[in-house]
Amino acid sequence: MAISVPADAATIFPPHVFDQVGRAVQDQLFDRLADISDDLNTIGDKGFKPRLAALLRALGPSPGATARDAAPPELLRRCADFAYRMTGPRDVACLLHGAGRIVRAHGSMGAFFAARWRASGSLRIALGDLVDELCAADFTALLGQRGPTRRLKHLLPHPARGSACKRLNLFLRWMVRGPDGVDFGLWDVPRSALVVPLDTHVHRIGRFIGLTRRKDLSWRTAEEVTRRLRALDQDDPVRFDFALSHLGISGQCASRRDARRCADCSLKPICRFWTTST
Repeated sequence: MAISVPADAATIFPPHVFDQVGRAVQDQLFDRLADISDDLNTIGDKGFKPRLAALLRALGPSPGATARDAAPPELLRRCADFAYRMTGPRDVACLLHGAGRIVRAHGSMGAFFAARWRASGSLRIALGDLVDELCAADFTALLGQRGPTRRLKHLLPHPARGSACKRLNLFLRWMVRGPDGVDFGLWDVPRSALVVPLDTHVHRIGRFIGLTRRKDLSWRTAEEVTRRLRALDQDDPVRFDFALSHLGISGQCASRRDARRCADCSLKPICRFWTTST
């Protein structure tokens, strides 16, 4: 099965935004910003990129240092102009506040996550610990209440409650794999431990080619798809996710038996629409 990550995948970000995100990630404090949109494909949304670039400018030359050192009112001030879909200034300020707390206590978010992974041997448990820690800060100075915004809870789903945690698993891919122009490779966790970021496209095409029979977009389904991909590459099972997702996002997959559109598809020999009688 010939699946590979396109060589031009780095064009997800225009160069100036990619550089800014890279600086933020190198700080290992504000790594999560680049994925606050609702869907992976919205990173290519012309409406999102200028908002992201403006927010990064407002956070200064080191967004990580801002997250670590700024008081809650300062975080709110710097995030005041950010709005995208249902995500607003208070949501981003809460995320920064939670991340800054982790960094002050553990040195970096990566160090915290790697320690939790080593202690448990489970990506699901370590990811749940990270979500718990991000939401454990006292947000009273930001919100007038102890807990975070409802939107932040939506952006940080907990794997123990069954969510596939697509955004968080995508974030982990960026932090663990690479560096290769797409993924940053900053965290000391083996890439073999990663779980595929399961979106509707990976799930749909995964069902077509036998990666899963499950119908729900759950953590169990994500683990099953990853387990099947691990049979193709034990050390790096998640490397296939971009190609599978892009096949769906681009509309190349017809989701049915279509002689013209399926003619050049490398997955045709194992697709259920072509391996079962009609």
